[in-house]
Amino acid sequence: MLVVQTLAAPPRPSRRRRKPRDAEAAEAPPEVPVARATAIRAFEPFDDAEEAAAWLAGATATEDAIDGAVATGIALVNDALHAQAVATADPLPAAVAPERAVAVRLGYGSGEQTAEGTFGEAREVDVRALGGSARRRRQEEVRPQERVAALLRGRERADACETLLLRARADLDAGRRREAALQLRVGIEALLAELREVLDDADHARDVEALEERRPAVEAAAGRALKGDLAPEAEKSVREALELAERILRRRRLLTE
Repeated sequence: MLVVQTLAAPPRPSRRRRKPRDAEAAEAPPEVPVARATAIRAFEPFDDAEEAAAWLAGATATEDAIDGAVATGIALVNDALHAQAVATADPLPAAVAPERAVAVRLGYGSGEQTAEGTFGEAREVDVRALGGSARRRRQEEVRPQERVAALLRGRERADACETLLLRARADLDAGRRREAALQLRVGIEALLAELREVLDDADHARDVEALEERRPAVEAAAGRALKGDLAPEAEKSVREALELAERILRRRRLLTE
């Protein structure tokens, strides 16, 4: 179950757009509303407070345990955002990451408490300091700030395959396996066209050859995705091919910087 509340929300806008008005140069911008999303494990409630406390202790015992618990909650939030984007035909769907949150808490409470976004007991976790997630490692390996500057200044151009593979990764991580297979098929096609000869490197050549060998399995998975959900073997082929394609992208970024 997901409970979303807006805190300190500004007044609702009028139906008519207001005319532009004079503003002081030093005038502070209006406060930004904060949304609080609470993911509740309603499908499997605890029998008593002792069991809930044991779960909380285990969920916050290690970085991996924290990553897993936070990922479950964030996945529920992003599923809701994706559903809203589909329902409203929004071509720019929003997505959230735990590192962007003002605060992340793990806890437990009664039905009344959690319905209000509060807890009987909770612990705040510092997700910004956690380095164990695969997504964070992918980001750190390619030094994104330097690349952002190069892209904005026109010194470098993003390849089409990068955008396509990012979409495939987002779909796969969100459990949208059919969409991931379809995105990956065209993403691999673009990568092989754009990056096949981009590096004079033996490892790069081997990975490109390996990706070419996996291409028929990905195309078969994409064809199956048009008819229904993927079988476990097809999903494995998609996952492994995407990881290989991402490795090719990371190597290109590291060796050309």
